[in-house]
Amino acid sequence: MSCKDEPGAEIYVDLLHSPDRFEAILSSISEGVFTVDRDFRIACFNQAAERITGYSRSEVLGRHCHEILRGAICRDACALRYTMETGQPVAELTTTIHGRGGEEVPVNISTAVLHDEAGNLLGGVESFRDLRLVERLRREIEKSYTFEDIVGKSRQMQQLFEILPTIANGGSNILILGESGTGKELFARALHQLGPRVEGPFVAVNSGALPDTLIESELFGYRAGAFTGANRDREGRIAAAEGGTLFLDEIGDLPLAMQVKLLRFLQEKMYEPLGDSKPHQADLSIIAATHQPLEDLVAEKTFREDLYYRLNVIRLEIPPLRDRMDDVPLLVDHFVAQLSVMRHKQVTSMAPEALEVLLDYSYPGNVRELQNIVEHAFVLCPGGAILRRHLPLERMSGRRAEPGSGDQAPQSPTEIQASGEKQAILAALRQAGWNRQKAADLLSIHKTTLFRRIRRLGIDLPDIDGRSRYSR
Repeated sequence: MSCKDEPGAEIYVDLLHSPDRFEAILSSISEGVFTVDRDFRIACFNQAAERITGYSRSEVLGRHCHEILRGAICRDACALRYTMETGQPVAELTTTIHGRGGEEVPVNISTAVLHDEAGNLLGGVESFRDLRLVERLRREIEKSYTFEDIVGKSRQMQQLFEILPTIANGGSNILILGESGTGKELFARALHQLGPRVEGPFVAVNSGALPDTLIESELFGYRAGAFTGANRDREGRIAAAEGGTLFLDEIGDLPLAMQVKLLRFLQEKMYEPLGDSKPHQADLSIIAATHQPLEDLVAEKTFREDLYYRLNVIRLEIPPLRDRMDDVPLLVDHFVAQLSVMRHKQVTSMAPEALEVLLDYSYPGNVRELQNIVEHAFVLCPGGAILRRHLPLERMSGRRAEPGSGDQAPQSPTEIQASGEKQAILAALRQAGWNRQKAADLLSIHKTTLFRRIRRLGIDLPDIDGRSRYSR
């Protein structure tokens, strides 16, 4: 069946001296190709287009292209319509169409205008390349570098992936160490998913986000009348985690008085809600995490040594992002793909010039900061590839320093971590006009936790009372 014999095809007869040759050219192309007239009715449909969509030419010729392809951009942002109205071609746009059976097909499309010898508009042509194999390969590659929602291909991350299943089934308390933003809770959730209590709940408690006066009641619960305002019984996080996993995040911020009670619970797996003299048995797994060097806190007598050893049965250390820069491109692709799905926006990738900037940054906020940077760029990018100008460059003034460079002796991991934490606290205080409560809110911690960290890090505060600035 030749294009020149089909409805609407006569508009292309003058395009080439030999319509049969035109037909032969279309049939030899491995990419799907179709042409439309000025009313967007399909005039030609090559064999590759039949193979990719599942439609035969006899089914589609003379019908509107959007009725057949039902693409993600057909109605509101048709690339072919844009090209025919503006004369500007579209090249290598990634989107999706639907096959004859309704399945979604990822494709890469390009468009162009068709004119006759006098320059009059005849219609348009669109080619599309099937990306299903590419997508399958990409998913397989990503799968090999992804473990329970944790993304990483670096040697350090692959080593962690290998030991997680063994650790999860060991039945011992687990301590996760790592700087803020490295994904400690993701690892805790992965351990829960891999462990024998996967059918039970996963309950997270951030010790740094709770005031000292509420930590005990949050963990253990209370009975009606236990204190002013306790009008009814309330179960604590330990009871909520029964049969599952209790994740104690930022355990280094736990007050000393509460450390004693937690130690007793860990030893006996028994607890008493406030106002209740009857002990309750708990059946759950315990995972703790902190960004602080607990050994230093033990030496400073701000963290109990016996509690430290009780928690530190199995130790998992998460490397900072600056030590596994091989993971940055993979993480960027992962975040861009997530945002594209959630925001229904066709952003395809990070341009090489932008990725070069990301690979030259130190990431004091680790993976969480990279995710925020990618989201910022995603919002500013109108579509296609994220460019350098879309990045928050004013926030990325830091660059990676070569290890041991300069005259200074290289810092230990503990010194680097403490320095980063100190700078983050000072930045929050300055932004808050030295208002402690506002700074704590910016850091997502409780004010008493902020006071403890200020004392521990030896931060000298100016004689400024920032409360009045935020009291209005």
